[in-house]
Amino acid sequence: MYHQDAIRGRGTGWNPANRFEGRQYEPDGDALDELGAELGEERRPGTVLLDDNSQSILSENDSPDVGFRFAVNPYRGCEHGCVYCYARPTHEYFGYSAGLDFETKIFVKRRAPALLREALASSKWQPQLIAFSGVTDPYQPVERELKLTRQCLEVLLEYRNPVGIVTKNRLVARDADVLAALAEYGCAGVYVSVTTLDLGLNRILEPRTSAPAQRLETIARLRDAGVPVGVLVAPVIPAVNDHEIPEILKACADAGAQFASTIMLRLPYAVAPLFEHWLDAHFPDRKEKVLNRVRAMRGGQLNRSEFGARMRGEGVFADQTRTLFEVACRKHGLRRGGPPACTEHFRRPGVDQLDLFRAV
Repeated sequence: MYHQDAIRGRGTGWNPANRFEGRQYEPDGDALDELGAELGEERRPGTVLLDDNSQSILSENDSPDVGFRFAVNPYRGCEHGCVYCYARPTHEYFGYSAGLDFETKIFVKRRAPALLREALASSKWQPQLIAFSGVTDPYQPVERELKLTRQCLEVLLEYRNPVGIVTKNRLVARDADVLAALAEYGCAGVYVSVTTLDLGLNRILEPRTSAPAQRLETIARLRDAGVPVGVLVAPVIPAVNDHEIPEILKACADAGAQFASTIMLRLPYAVAPLFEHWLDAHFPDRKEKVLNRVRAMRGGQLNRSEFGARMRGEGVFADQTRTLFEVACRKHGLRRGGPPACTEHFRRPGVDQLDLFRAV
């Protein structure tokens, strides 16, 4: 019979119910058998690109748990397929599932560079850090072709507005030239997210991300180019990758990382059942141990959304993990937090030049 977790190269083969939809289509067993026979063991549903006609590009948040107020997301949905991704439920706002739909139906904001230029040119914009992306990875596979993130970075360079990037993809090194130019004005910082150094775990946990060795190479390339670069160890999953924290930090420091941060596993809404199915498929022997430790860090639940608690976790296990992380950071010379975002060089091309003529 067709197995919901058996699609190679995808984080999940299952589309759980959309919490906003009153009806859901559930094929019966015979239909699933027919689907499996038709597609075969090597079935690989393709990625569909959908145009996103958003009229603005800056997303604003008021969360004290993150270090930025504004973010740019050139894409909605993410082909990387990380099964634990906290952003999966955002697809439910568009009538899709947080499961397979999230990683196969990608919304593309083709006007992102133009919208960003419009926002920065406005007299209402106060220069400050803009995060890429805050929700989904700005360097997922489709970026190789569309180059929307690169074009947005070129706009930021034009205005000299600071940017902070988090990515699991080595493609960020392609834009080392633009990032290095931004860094000359104190306007760039990159976190390369490293969840594990185990290639086997990487392939089932984050199927379309760059391999661990490639991420270390990316850190080295960015550092060599003069781009401030650090490591984000996230998410920390108890009894799965938490024991790797010291090794990850050492490897990243050796590669050239300068700073580090970490986030505990979050399982909001549909992410929780997706992650449970993933444990059933790959770690059935330790499923209850993993979930019980998550509950111990989340006040008895699999997720807590309150500010101050959702990123950090609470309790003995969370405290032990933070201590382990902090000790390893000190040992390998990694400072906490990224580089400061400099805004003193911000300019509005065309407008500032006209001011010079008015002063004559």
